[in-house]
Amino acid sequence: MSDISGLVFPEDLKYTPTHEWAKIEGDVATVGISAFATHHLTDIVYLEPPVVGETATQFKELEPEGAVESVKASTPIYSPLSGEILEINEDLVDAPEQLNEDSYENWIYKMKIEDPSEIEKLFSIEAYRKHAEEEEH
Repeated sequence: MSDISGLVFPEDLKYTPTHEWAKIEGDVATVGISAFATHHLTDIVYLEPPVVGETATQFKELEPEGAVESVKASTPIYSPLSGEILEINEDLVDAPEQLNEDSYENWIYKMKIEDPSEIEKLFSIEAYRKHAEEEEH
């Protein structure tokens, strides 16, 4: 069991139960993984981003690709919302360890939001912090 009290959770983001975050700006969501996820993965060594033009489904694994690998584990990336993948962060593909340095500044992909009502299904900062604390115990 580790302490998450030192982890940062920005208040202007929405979160998933699987530790992805989404910054909503109009009909575009910028997506990454939370500090909780990078804290548990530890040293990230590889990022397999989603494919631009593919469609993601809320709370489902990105297909055909989308994973983060560390020295400890490999974990799929789940989409916080449904919609088309618009852009990936190429800098992060070349240097995935940047996720360990700042998981909020280093987004993974951007997507067009297909159904804005899905935003209501995401965690607020308070709900996400509670969820993360419960996972620790």
